[in-house]
Amino acid sequence: MHLLRFLAILVACGPAVASATQPNVIVILADDQGSVDLGCYGAADLYTPHLDALAARGVRFTQFYAGAPVCSPSRACLLTGRYPVRAGVPGNCASQRGGPGALPPAEVTLAELFKTAGYATAQIGKWHLGYTPDTIPNAQGFDHTFGHMGGCIDNYSHFFFWDGPNIHDLHRNSVEVFCDGQYFPDLMVQEAARFMEAHRNHPFLLYYALNTPHYPYQGDAKWLQHFQHLPSPRRLYAAFVSAQDERLGRLVGVLDALALRERTIIVFQSDNGHSTEERAHFGGGSAGPYRGAKFSLFEGGIRVPAIISWPGTLPQQAVRDQTAHAADWLPTLAELCGIRLPSIRLDGRSLAAVLRDPQASSPHDGSALHWQVGQGPDADWAVRDGDWKLIGRTRDTSRPPGEDNRVSMFLANLRDDPGESTNVADQHADI
Repeated sequence: MHLLRFLAILVACGPAVASATQPNVIVILADDQGSVDLGCYGAADLYTPHLDALAARGVRFTQFYAGAPVCSPSRACLLTGRYPVRAGVPGNCASQRGGPGALPPAEVTLAELFKTAGYATAQIGKWHLGYTPDTIPNAQGFDHTFGHMGGCIDNYSHFFFWDGPNIHDLHRNSVEVFCDGQYFPDLMVQEAARFMEAHRNHPFLLYYALNTPHYPYQGDAKWLQHFQHLPSPRRLYAAFVSAQDERLGRLVGVLDALALRERTIIVFQSDNGHSTEERAHFGGGSAGPYRGAKFSLFEGGIRVPAIISWPGTLPQQAVRDQTAHAADWLPTLAELCGIRLPSIRLDGRSLAAVLRDPQASSPHDGSALHWQVGQGPDADWAVRDGDWKLIGRTRDTSRPPGEDNRVSMFLANLRDDPGESTNVADQHADI
């Protein structure tokens, strides 16, 4: 950690000795999970009992936004509490060792904030925020890290799954490890269990960064059999979502076995909407009533499932319709854990009042939310202010392959037209 950055956080957080009464935190980030792809969000053809149970024991958001419609910027937003373009990650980061693109080391991460406050910190799963010695998880505030540095892997060989060169990508604390043939979601649970058991008597922060249900779709055989009645690629996707849910059930089961559940805040969200890429069989996930998918700034690309649960402290079986954003988790968790924020500009706002009071206003009322992917005049961008949303420029992933899918200056009132079916920019030039 850079010295000036460390001193700035230290002054804000106080002594680096966490109280045993402070809650643990687990932040679970799914990868390419569709806007409505959980049972608790109305997906009748999926089977997600464990995440549905998490929602039943917590607060579920209906207007929650990812920081971006694509992986790396979305993750940077969650970890810094800042819009990706401000955090220095306007697009995807390196998937090859030493490649360009990373979360700048000068950015203050959730892990650095909590580590300086005395928490043990771990990142398990997918990183995709830098592949150089000063941008890997251990250099960004995580005491312990296990997983892959690039954007996606085969879950059995742990080789990078996209384009060449095909390289093995599985590491523990910067050391390459080999677990050939072992299912990566199982390895994640095992690693997390060891970390939580080792720190059961001391507050910890666990960033559990899933690579599911991102392609390649590799659900267990039993889940493929369970969903054999569904058409492809929904069947493949559904099996992978249930495989993910089953492992998350095991993760929460570890907390129960360690008697830590009521001392632990669990956050869940997806990093962006479902993929319609060729490698994802052109679909499988669902945005329900919303237009668009991954890569798009229509709602289906950025409106995502999000849940927070802390039994005994936060409300249970609660739903919040207030507008919320991935950047909000950092200040929210800091407030819930009694950690003062560093003196840096955040775009996120604490949701603590909204969590406790269903009548509380969104902390974003009276100000606009902003998305930008890329840089320069060709960047994609959108703004939401109240019920109005203006897309300056984006791709429309709902259009068939081969068609011109670029959209510009598209205005919709989300209260009246949540599916963004009609552009009313010409009728509302004042807006």
